Amino acid sequence: MSGAILSGDRRLDKQHLDERVARGATALANLGVGEGDCVATLLRNDFAFFEASFAADRLGAYAVPINWHFKANEISYILQDSAAKALIVHQDLLGEVRAILPDGIKLIVVDTPSEIVRAYDLAAPPAPPPKASLRWEALIAKSAPWSGPVTPSRNAIIYTSGTTGKPKGVRRAPADTAMAVSMARLVETALGLSLTRPVRTVITGPMYHAAPNLYGLWAARAGGLVVLQPKFEPEALLALIAKHAVTHLHMVPTMFSRLLALPEATRGGYDLSSLEFVAHAAAPCPPNVKRAMIEWWGPIIREYYGGTETGGAVACTSEEALAKPGTVGKAMDGCALRIISPEGAILGPGEVGEVYIRNSAFPDFTYHQREKDRAAIERDGFVSLGDIGYLDDDGFLFLRDRARDIIISGGVNIYPAEIEAELLSMPEVADCAVFGIPHAEFGEQVCAVVEPRLGAEPDLQSVRAFLQPRLADFKLPRVVKIEVALPREDSGKIFKRRLREPYWIGHDRQI
Repeated sequence: MSGAILSGDRRLDKQHLDERVARGATALANLGVGEGDCVATLLRNDFAFFEASFAADRLGAYAVPINWHFKANEISYILQDSAAKALIVHQDLLGEVRAILPDGIKLIVVDTPSEIVRAYDLAAPPAPPPKASLRWEALIAKSAPWSGPVTPSRNAIIYTSGTTGKPKGVRRAPADTAMAVSMARLVETALGLSLTRPVRTVITGPMYHAAPNLYGLWAARAGGLVVLQPKFEPEALLALIAKHAVTHLHMVPTMFSRLLALPEATRGGYDLSSLEFVAHAAAPCPPNVKRAMIEWWGPIIREYYGGTETGGAVACTSEEALAKPGTVGKAMDGCALRIISPEGAILGPGEVGEVYIRNSAFPDFTYHQREKDRAAIERDGFVSLGDIGYLDDDGFLFLRDRARDIIISGGVNIYPAEIEAELLSMPEVADCAVFGIPHAEFGEQVCAVVEPRLGAEPDLQSVRAFLQPRLADFKLPRVVKIEVALPREDSGKIFKRRLREPYWIGHDRQI
């Protein structure tokens, strides 16, 4: 198999990729990037994303991918917190960054490819780059291949939010040789990927997320065929699978639902026989959706569970999913699970509590400059991702709820506290509660219940208009309800459970 990355009509062969990465490493080094530094990227899935990530890694630096939906204040926080030495950005995204760049950071602009322009209907001319900015293509062209020392490889720093609403950068030390072997074994079990066996894949999700980031970079590093789908479209994915004889995929349950919604004639019109391994995660997958996908694609559907902090730690085959509907699987080799009560007791089979994970196959992590937050989620070497669940007698994990009220919409984590903090600055809002409610396609959608100030009359349109410049669009409430007096506990805390409960009656979720 000849290794290459494809995007639209463009092709970047593995040999050419390696050469550009070597030149990119020299370019970044000439800009002052060194071992342990950070290089931020604000890029859609494009050749430059791979080049920049690998070039930073070549120097022993950390790539810091930023969600390109973010608004200026959200981007600014990550750039400041990570102390990034450079920001590499698609030109059409410059509007959100030109006014918030920290002093001293190098701005490197990448032309937005035509297939991305078409996919996102970017009809307006992109903002002209600032005079002080640099061009990625020009830097690559004028830089010699990197000839400096070999440095330990580092994972990207992915920023993930929490109950405070402020993102935290998950930073790992480089893996030693033994741990690298263990990590490779875990990636093969959960994702079907191996550095010695190239695959043919389509990257369906944005690589600023932890799992697609690892998946796409790993597949490219192994010399496989990596096809970039600019924007997920269900029938277009089927066409790509058939055209390129795709063997491996990484998906989220929302994609399954959209594929299953296609007409039978459409679903049956493409040859999918090349598929060998389809991994999914990031959100709960309804048992009926899982069953339907297995019936269609065969017993090649694999689920895994974990998080940015822990990596994938739990896995489930198709056979196990059918035998135990609703499970996310068992702990993989090198991983362990505990269910712990609020009082700190380790619970037995069938007892519901907070899920804690230990993954000895991944290097331990810190939160960049947030040591107290890191300590707060650990008990005896086990880390919580904020989920509630239980283990059955056979050690299979079942999730019941999310302890920290995280909303998962289409596989994307949304943090109510962040939205609530912005909403409370709206003059018409006295208090508010934000939570997830059911959505047929995306699993959950954002609902805001607002207690208005006396005489004020906020509504869905005014709330969204206020939040729109402050938050990424996927965080904006899709439903807004007005309550003259929000229900409260004796302490004065809003009784969010009581607000959320009616929406989930009849749905497969523990309130």
